[in-house]
Order: sequence, then structure tokens, then C-alpha cells
Amino acid sequence: MALRDLQARIVACHLCPRLVQFREAVAATPPRRFHGQTYWARPVPSLGDASARLLLVGLAPAAHGGNRTGRMFTGDAAGGSGEWVARALHAHGFATQPTSHHRGDGFELVDAYITAALHCVPPDNKPEVSELRRCARYLHAELPRLTHVRLVLGLGRIGFDAYLGAAAAIGLPVPRPRPRFAHGVAVDLPWGVALLGTYHPSRQNTQTGKLTWPMFEAVFAEARRRLGPGAAVSAMPVVRSARARARR
Repeated sequence: MALRDLQARIVACHLCPRLVQFREAVAATPPRRFHGQTYWARPVPSLGDASARLLLVGLAPAAHGGNRTGRMFTGDAAGGSGEWVARALHAHGFATQPTSHHRGDGFELVDAYITAALHCVPPDNKPEVSELRRCARYLHAELPRLTHVRLVLGLGRIGFDAYLGAAAAIGLPVPRPRPRFAHGVAVDLPWGVALLGTYHPSRQNTQTGKLTWPMFEAVFAEARRRLGPGAAVSAMPVVRSARARARR
């Protein structure tokens, strides 16, 4: 299954009734600033090129950001997560422009791919464990298809842990004890991928000073330093999951 077919499956997903109800309710009662706009109100697909070396794993779409625009980290209000992510990506050569307002605005990723632990907006930005487990199947399917990834950036603990969980699920040798999330942590994994962690650029973190712009930007600077310029690299070998090996 090609990545585009996987994204079509994500967009059509109805596995979590609570999330389906919430994403549609948000679209039905938008705030005044978005009155009259048609919301995406479906699972938000991943974004980027399959040949990317940088993989970002976020938490979930924002209620009036990705859930409205249909694009990851796009359309957030001023000072929102999308604004921080677009600015940092552009500052280090991973995006064509520093803003991401709506699909078709010219924003494109460069050597980067963005996915999430959850593809639907959860109430209060708090997904249930069962919802994360259901949605994990999509990340499990994405990783073997992203064969050029050399660096993963976990945006928050949930994104960081989601990547490690997906890596283990497809048979990669995740270290034990499993690496623990912290802002600025860098882990060199046995399959040739570096995993970096940053606090999520949510308003709860940025407006309280838990995460400052210099802290956030420094993690992207480290990603660029480790990846170097956009030179071609050999593909990462595909490791079959234990389930796939058992079917052979």
C-alpha cells in the first residue's frame, strides 16, 4: 500500500466515536472569527515527502487549526503550535515559508514529513489511551514506508513515545529500558535514527514559559546539524514486523 493510499484510509477513519462526534461538533459551532468557513472535520492526514530524512511526530490536530484546514499544524491562531512549528522548520531549511495558514498558501515541507500520534482533534487536547492505541496502526504502517528517515523529532511526550511504540511494533530493536522523554533529549537508536525530544509548542507551554522560542528553535538547529545539508542518503532497510515475519 502506497503512502497516498494509507492517507486516504486515515481520512476515512471512524474508529473512535468520541472523536468523530467532537470533530464534527467543533465544525458545527465555530468561533466568530471562522464563522461561515467550511471545516475539514475529518482525520487530518500526514504531510510531506516519502523521501524525507526528518520525521516530526506531533500529538493531534488543533480544533480550529488542522481540524479546520485539513493540514497538519496549519491555521492555528497567532502564537499557536502551527505558527511555532512552521517558523522553526523554515528557519532551518525544512519548509518553503515561515507561515502555514491554509492549504494552497505555498507552504511546503523540504526533506521533512509530519505525522501525529492521533489524527483527530480530541476534547481538551486529551486523547484517551484507547484512542491512541487505535490510531497507532497508521503510524505502524507509515514507518516502514518512510525509508529515508534519519532523525525523528517527538513534539511532546506523546509524540516521542508514539514513535518508540511504533518502532517496537514493526520489529525494530528499541532499547530497554525504553528511552525517556525530556526536552532536548537526543537518543541514537540502533537502526541508525536519532530521536530528539522537545516540549510541545502548545499555548499551555509557551505562554507559561515552560517552552521558550530559543529552547524550541535549538532543537531544530540540532536536527539540522545532525542531518547536514540536503544531500542524498541511502535508504534505511525495511524491517518487517514480527507478525509479518510469522506469515512468511
